[in-house]
Amino acid sequence: MFVAVLVLGCLLAAVLLFSGARKVAGGQAVAGEAAHLGVPLRGYRLIGVVEAAAAAGLLIGLAWAALGVVAAAGVVLLMCGAVVFHLRAGDAAGRWAPAAVLAVLAVVTLLLRVASA
Repeated sequence: MFVAVLVLGCLLAAVLLFSGARKVAGGQAVAGEAAHLGVPLRGYRLIGVVEAAAAAGLLIGLAWAALGVVAAAGVVLLMCGAVVFHLRAGDAAGRWAPAAVLAVLAVVTLLLRVASA
């Protein structure tokens, strides 16, 4: 079971780290996304910092189970919030589905991490 936690945790961490770094770095595309979602650029960058912190929490949580559980739960909330913002912006499924898939993967990671702790 821990192997599944390891694989899912690393996968989620990689995606979150990439997404977070992209938001923190900024740029015109990121500014456009933030405006489209109705989030100030500074807030959008803060979301990127939270994503990077969640990635670190998932990775450290592989050794420290309690942190892994908290990080996975945080990713669930973060991705559910992302889905809500995309739906409020009127986005089609292609725009919000990745966040929904990550939320489901985070739920599975959370349940497996609790079971293997």
